Amino acid sequence: MTADLDTRPVGRGDLSDLARLFGGRRSTRRCWCAAFCTTSGQFARGWFGAGNRRRFETMASTDSAPMGVIASVRGEPVGWCACGPRSRYTAALRGRSRLLRERDRTEDDSVWLLPCTVVAAAYRGRGITSTLVRAAVALARQEGASAVEGWPLARSAQRPAEGFLGREEVFEELGFRCVARPSPHRAIMRLELSGD
Repeated sequence: MTADLDTRPVGRGDLSDLARLFGGRRSTRRCWCAAFCTTSGQFARGWFGAGNRRRFETMASTDSAPMGVIASVRGEPVGWCACGPRSRYTAALRGRSRLLRERDRTEDDSVWLLPCTVVAAAYRGRGITSTLVRAAVALARQEGASAVEGWPLARSAQRPAEGFLGREEVFEELGFRCVARPSPHRAIMRLELSGD
């Protein structure tokens, strides 16, 4: 674990720190974690001209729940975990992603989803993803979620380009259990909070 690592929820007042983290990578600079919050057409149009960033900023300003959790080392943003009620991730729910097709729709407002994590290259392999997932679970609990789900890469999957999804073993180490395997490469991991 990296010394001096802090995490905090991201709301409208933290967008400049998130911009510093996202600005250093081509994919995050254009994505802004909007991929599952909009239709595929809107997301593609937002890839250029900062449309996805504006969409994210609007959501951060209007949504009652924080957009996720940011990790910093001595004030420098080094990691991010998107999280929120499953209902926020409309594209994932409307069929663009078959991964959530079998999930109970009546839980969409009470179950939180962790769709992606980002860790700056210089800080990978230091346990920051685990810290971010723990912080996201704590935030979900604080916001009254009944459970938290992730859809990481399965233990056997070798897909470096999809590393932003997290890995099954990270979720498992934090107490999540696998509740579905919608593809050979992905697992739906779930942590119940309602009994806490």
